[in-house]
Amino acid sequence: MNKKIKLKFWGVRGSVPCPGAETVRYGGNTACLEIRFPELDDRLLIIDAGSGLRSLGNQMMAKDFVQGPIDASIFLTHTHWDHIMGFPFFVPIYVPGNKLTIYGPVSYEEDTLQGIVGGQLTYRYFPVREAELAADINYVELKEGRLDLGDGITLVTRYLNHPVLCLGYRIEFGGRVLCTAYDTEPYRNLFVTDPADPGYDAEMAREGEEVAADQNRLQQDFFAGADLLIHDSQYTEKEYRVGKLGWGHSSFEHAIAVARRAEVKRLALFHHDPERTDDQLDQLAADYCGGQEGPDIFMAREGMEVEI
Repeated sequence: MNKKIKLKFWGVRGSVPCPGAETVRYGGNTACLEIRFPELDDRLLIIDAGSGLRSLGNQMMAKDFVQGPIDASIFLTHTHWDHIMGFPFFVPIYVPGNKLTIYGPVSYEEDTLQGIVGGQLTYRYFPVREAELAADINYVELKEGRLDLGDGITLVTRYLNHPVLCLGYRIEFGGRVLCTAYDTEPYRNLFVTDPADPGYDAEMAREGEEVAADQNRLQQDFFAGADLLIHDSQYTEKEYRVGKLGWGHSSFEHAIAVARRAEVKRLALFHHDPERTDDQLDQLAADYCGGQEGPDIFMAREGMEVEI
């Protein structure tokens, strides 16, 4: 049997939703990816609960729920608001009989994953309390590792380089591999490297370079041979170097370079800056997506469907 993974992008923006006349073609919703397995009765996985989750939930109620209660898993890359803000507007959580399992890293002091995600549903923020949700919702806290999801689906997780704990996902099924690196930037030496600086320590500078290089290699290995890599590319390299270091996002140039080294087959450029207009993204697509050796490179668009 020729096993497949089918994807649909419901949100491709980073930081904040940006609806409007200038973002119609690429979309203005924040991160949400639908993953289906046709050979497994259309088993459903969702990566991230950004504002795009609202529309996905509406479709699920119209197409999935009519066949019976919904059973789906949501994998959160991290708990920054642009990646969880769609949860209160996700209709399936209000419907009895539906079952949802929410996976993700715990990233803030003593709060649980449920406390962070479900905590949006309090009267101070929202007119419905978490206690009023009718679906059966379970939370699973993830660390780095390998998880058997059943039905021949394997999930491998890896921490990315972001200001809050953030996971990359590698989904393996029937010889197909999908990788995500939604919010990340290259690892770099954080120690002083200028010998003229009073704080310079040669040994610390050397170790810092080695650690950064090792982490970048490990991340590259995590993507190795993927059929599709969906990678953060919020900035150009020039933008990244001028004022964006340490913000936890990558450049187009970095995403393309690591995809080439990892020998991935296709690269989706993702997490578009909310300030980018459709015309600007078209120009960036012309600059970065054509005429290059290596993976097939394309800009992720809201509503785009991909099969691997």
